[in-house]
Amino acid sequence: MASYQSIAAVGKSIERLLNAAFAEDPVPVDNKTTRAYLVRSEDFDRTSAATIIVRPALSIFLYRVDFNKTMRAAWAGVTANDGLPHLPLDLHFLLTPWGDNAEAESAILGRAMQCLDSAPILSGPLLHQSGEWQPGDAIQLLMDEISTEAVMRTFDSLEADYRVSVPYIARVIRLDGRKAAPPPDVTTVVAGARPL
Repeated sequence: MASYQSIAAVGKSIERLLNAAFAEDPVPVDNKTTRAYLVRSEDFDRTSAATIIVRPALSIFLYRVDFNKTMRAAWAGVTANDGLPHLPLDLHFLLTPWGDNAEAESAILGRAMQCLDSAPILSGPLLHQSGEWQPGDAIQLLMDEISTEAVMRTFDSLEADYRVSVPYIARVIRLDGRKAAPPPDVTTVVAGARPL
């Protein structure tokens, strides 16, 4: 399916899709363009100069990577046949709106959810090219089911104030391994030895 870069490529695909939606139907936030940003944990620290989130915005945070429990056994069988490792993954994202008031944040989140519900399958040109996708590859995006308590614990671990967020899951991203090259044959040559 894809290279190890496909994990990052899924995040970039979601970012690009949401930015296209915000450009097509701008969320009215003080006549400013809303942007989606693929972020890391440090970007939630508003006191840091390293943050990339510029309001109005929607952050896309990959907070968990897990193997896909449904497809893992099936792909293990394929591995036994072709000798290549295949790792099916689920990517868990938090979408968090950033605005100057509750109305703006609700509108940003609503537009993002509308967009992802309208395009729940990423395939072909919707997939960022850095993932080295194969023809027919597709990623399903759907709302994830996690408790509010789990989201709050995530923000506690980020040392950031809780923000309303919506969890999404991207599945199934399959990382294909490369066939290992066999080690070269080793031949030991001893020069100048006499037979006993």
